[in-house]
Amino acid sequence: MPEKRLKRQLIKKKLLDKNRLVILNEDTFEEIFSLKLTLMNVFVVITGSTIFLIAITTYIIAFTPLREYIPGYASSKLKKEATELAIKSDSLELVLQQNDAYITSIKKVLTGELELAKYDKDSIIAAEKNAAVSFKKSEADSLLRQQVAQEDKYNLFENAKPKVSLVLFPPVKGHISQKYDPKEKHYAVDIALAKNTPIKAIAGGTVLFSDWTPTNGNVIIIRHNDGIISVYKHCESVTKEQGDIVRTGEVIAIAGSTGEQSTGIHLHFELWKDGYPINPTNFINFE
Repeated sequence: MPEKRLKRQLIKKKLLDKNRLVILNEDTFEEIFSLKLTLMNVFVVITGSTIFLIAITTYIIAFTPLREYIPGYASSKLKKEATELAIKSDSLELVLQQNDAYITSIKKVLTGELELAKYDKDSIIAAEKNAAVSFKKSEADSLLRQQVAQEDKYNLFENAKPKVSLVLFPPVKGHISQKYDPKEKHYAVDIALAKNTPIKAIAGGTVLFSDWTPTNGNVIIIRHNDGIISVYKHCESVTKEQGDIVRTGEVIAIAGSTGEQSTGIHLHFELWKDGYPINPTNFINFE
């Protein structure tokens, strides 16, 4: 016990013993600065300074923008920009999908390729049927089904009555030289015209396509409201470019006979609704 007490006293004495820190001039040995210190004072100062630095650093990291300069620490500005870029990329992806859909529709319009709607009339029959009922087809029934299916194949668009809420004006006035005939895959009306007859927009809209094609010559396609697209083929020239906004009755082209499939000066006019062709004479009086 006395030895331990003696050691404690020695440690206490060392901690409390006063020492002098003196700064002298090297040449003259003149005392410039002196400071009385004890080991306890030094320990307290170092500990306090360390706690102060830790507190300041924690405050800077938690509450000030200076934390962004610390390597490896995420910046709030970068997070915000990343979020905005993610939103923009999603929006661009949606726009690209819409553009792809429009391009597909335009290709169908230019090439005349059409995907006929396919469905099974028997599928609308309710499933809740008596299991004992025989569904075996008779020979007469099979022949009737084939006849009806053959007629429906060609009458699908002819018999359909799409709803068009727009008032459509004639692009030109003239004699219809070839009528709309889905049986012959002629999804348009041909109007015989004099050369250089002005062709007008049937309604206001945006030009989706305006260019030369080898088969159809100069072609202009306009998208209107209500899912309607109007197509003007074999023009001598077009007066509008892709992306232009046109008004009802505005001149968009000049009649002519261009393209490999043209047989004379006329306007090949098509009308599409929601991606499918419809008979223009049901909505427009050309004569």
